[in-house]
Amino acid sequence: MREFLVEITTTVPEGTDRDEVDRRRAAEAVRARELAAEGRLARLWRPVGELRSIGVWRAADEKELHEKVLGTLPLRPWMTLTVTPLESHPNDPGRVDGSR
Repeated sequence: MREFLVEITTTVPEGTDRDEVDRRRAAEAVRARELAAEGRLARLWRPVGELRSIGVWRAADEKELHEKVLGTLPLRPWMTLTVTPLESHPNDPGRVDGSR
């Protein structure tokens, strides 16, 4: 699987019922755990003082990432995404493929 850096900003539409927001956020937490267990969500951070997330996600390609991974998130309709495909850097200390 390829890795992708994904920046996510979630904006709840004005006037959305609080129960709907709570329901989606709870479902989002469940789905994130499922994706992590599948190896699709590797890491997820929230920059200090910001309401956005930055994560490393995995999929076969960008199409699969959008359709079968990020597209399954309950909050996806309210998300703005910036996706950057990643590849290992030759000097990455965590590199496991052994090539240089």
